[in-house]
Amino acid sequence: CGCVAVSTTYRLAPETRWPGPLDDIYSAFRWMHDNAAALGVDPARIAITGESSGGGYAAALALRIRDRGGPPILMQLLVYSMLDDRPVPEAHYAGDYIWTRANDHYGRTALLGVPAGSDAVPKGAVPGRVEDLSGLPPTYIAVGSLDLFVDANLEFARKLIAAGVPTEIHVVPGAWHGFEVMAPEATISRQFTQDIIRALNRASRAPRRGEGSL
Repeated sequence: CGCVAVSTTYRLAPETRWPGPLDDIYSAFRWMHDNAAALGVDPARIAITGESSGGGYAAALALRIRDRGGPPILMQLLVYSMLDDRPVPEAHYAGDYIWTRANDHYGRTALLGVPAGSDAVPKGAVPGRVEDLSGLPPTYIAVGSLDLFVDANLEFARKLIAAGVPTEIHVVPGAWHGFEVMAPEATISRQFTQDIIRALNRASRAPRRGEGSL
């Protein structure tokens, strides 16, 4: 994409619970924005992205940036993201491969410090529970149809659209969690990856506000 990529580490659960990991990620974002010139980065064209738990953190980061008054984000690119801690019904067709309901409940509970899906979950800790999604950056969401997170990703997209956020969502038939990592040469994996690259390229090459339109 011809972009500068900055990848951040963060403290892990259960030793560090929410919001500690998000605090680390937000600090890294602020450092990158404040040092954009030294990094060769256009501060008006910063996108945030993540996969799985990283996608959940990217969504949480976008909400924190919005709630703290900016700076503006070019886009958020969310790949089979952990967006909601509430359990998927046992009868659901997705979630039988790789990342299961048991994995999900354990991981989220470790991060939140309270039982996942309960009323004790801290306010704002789960992007899917946030009602007001207005003012978020344009969003690209990609997920497989057999991924445990497919319904939460679809619902998040619906709420973004209802809030007036430009949103694009791709659901890959027959794909499970992390499928393109395990089978990178598969046709659907190559298409999945190329679609993500194209989305980032479109966003990064779009005119800034005031520079005209496509």
